[in-house]
Amino acid sequence: MVRSTPSTPEEANAQPGSQKTGYRRSTGSARGTARREELLDRVTDDLAAHGLVDFSLRRAARAAGTTHKVLLYHFTGADDLLAQAIVRLRARRIDAAFEAAVPQHPTLAARVRTLWQILIDPVTGLRVLDQAVGLAIYDPQRYAALGREASEQYLPLLLSLCPVDWPEQRKGEVAEMILAALRGFLIESLTRGETIGAEAGLEALVRALEREEAVGE
Repeated sequence: MVRSTPSTPEEANAQPGSQKTGYRRSTGSARGTARREELLDRVTDDLAAHGLVDFSLRRAARAAGTTHKVLLYHFTGADDLLAQAIVRLRARRIDAAFEAAVPQHPTLAARVRTLWQILIDPVTGLRVLDQAVGLAIYDPQRYAALGREASEQYLPLLLSLCPVDWPEQRKGEVAEMILAALRGFLIESLTRGETIGAEAGLEALVRALEREEAVGE
């Protein structure tokens, strides 16, 4: 078992051998919050590298260099930790996509083409994030939030890619179309084991977006 020196006094109560029973939740102190963020970053890195298969508190504890009891001080359980790590990994992916797509390209079509390259890059957590959506489909009672949160995280990015002078309704409609199409392309590329079909679909989407943008000119 991995043992570590407690980083906060409260963590000491979560260490093996503590005389107190049960696990106290993190109370939101600055030090506790910083420690929680550090642990979450380490677990997110492990998730990106090794995927969802065999994820557990003990595996997460090894990756974070602590014990599973310390993790239970900061998180409510394995599902809570997994969900938060997935959200963080997805946020990293979105940040990378925004940085690559928005400053470099003047049109929505070009931005979406660049976004696709970020989404299919294994470095950005493609395998893990698509496994998470699979879990949401396979066991919606337990993991529905993983799929719902994916849409909630991606839509603001897609809205930001749309021309600033478009009405909000038009931005929303186009963003939803892009989200559904790209999600379908990702599933297609994973199930077929190659991206030829998805790339063909992407070209059709890009042409559709070019026509959409031309309407407003």
